[in-house]
Amino acid sequence: MKRDFSKFVLQSDTEKPTTHEPPKLTTLGWQPYFAQQTSIDDLVETPPVRVVEVHRNGLHVLGDGIDQLIPPGPEATVGDWLLLKTQHPTESEVLHRKSLFKRRAPGTDRRLQLIAANVDTAFIVTSCNLDFNIARLERYVALAFEADVTPVILLTKADLCDDVDPYVQAASTISQRVMVMALNALGQEPQTILQDWCKSGQTIAFLGSSGVGKSTLVNALMDDQSVDTAAIREDDAKGRHTTTRRQLHFLPNGSAVLDTPGMRELQLTDAQDGIADLFSDVSDLASQCRFNDCFHETEPGCAIQGAVERGDITPDRLARWNKLVAEERFNSASLAERKSDDKALHKMIRAVQKNNRK
Repeated sequence: MKRDFSKFVLQSDTEKPTTHEPPKLTTLGWQPYFAQQTSIDDLVETPPVRVVEVHRNGLHVLGDGIDQLIPPGPEATVGDWLLLKTQHPTESEVLHRKSLFKRRAPGTDRRLQLIAANVDTAFIVTSCNLDFNIARLERYVALAFEADVTPVILLTKADLCDDVDPYVQAASTISQRVMVMALNALGQEPQTILQDWCKSGQTIAFLGSSGVGKSTLVNALMDDQSVDTAAIREDDAKGRHTTTRRQLHFLPNGSAVLDTPGMRELQLTDAQDGIADLFSDVSDLASQCRFNDCFHETEPGCAIQGAVERGDITPDRLARWNKLVAEERFNSASLAERKSDDKALHKMIRAVQKNNRK
């Protein structure tokens, strides 16, 4: 007997289910945005599933009555929705994403790494100790802005700090569009403070370096200790990798929580708009320079240097903007070059295979 998926498509107010038990897909983060990309026939023939973990040997997906590991094939990441082809799972379709976090992969290999998809809110976590770093926080905020995800900066270990105000004030200078909150990751405080973002159907992600309390916050929201945690090193406040893979957890209220490993390296790529939004004050001034090709160094009529001289922009903020802009341009160009090289290689391989068949 075919399952009835009609409750997962858009409905009028008079057609809403009367049961108080939310549909299974809703508890996994299914939203009208994804339903609009499908039809009743699609949902019957290819049931929607969500990627909750990515392994070397495949994708762990969950759906309505579905919990399985499918072989590698779909180019998907944690948080993606697939239309599962049960007979040929490697050909499953990835639904268009609401949002996507990506970076240039660590190391010298010029490739793109997908981090997470379909996130609604990004909690960017740092602690009130030696881990606090404005430049690192700016990278995460730019990543969120580029993905069109709401960023919220969380300052943890506030209970272990004599004065959290300097940390709050410093983080608040990053962007007027980003809320900053200090909290104790232990106990009930996270549930109270973060409840407005952790609503049914919403997906939130915790981003930050190791040891800042991401897994502790996930445990607090889940009201258990199912996610491993570990103490930081006393000498430099550096954390240990307790979370080794990205994984979606699901709260009883129907919200999804993504815990991520600490990222030692966050190289931005294809993030020009995110950087412009983060440094909107600098970006707006750049368009006012006398010369279109101004390097914002010693050129006459440079609006940015004028703002620095007036004290409207600090030299440190300008230096961080210059660094991120240069890095993003280099990484985007490098990845585009690799993509071109890969296409040329595949074209050559196909030509050789064609000649061999003759």
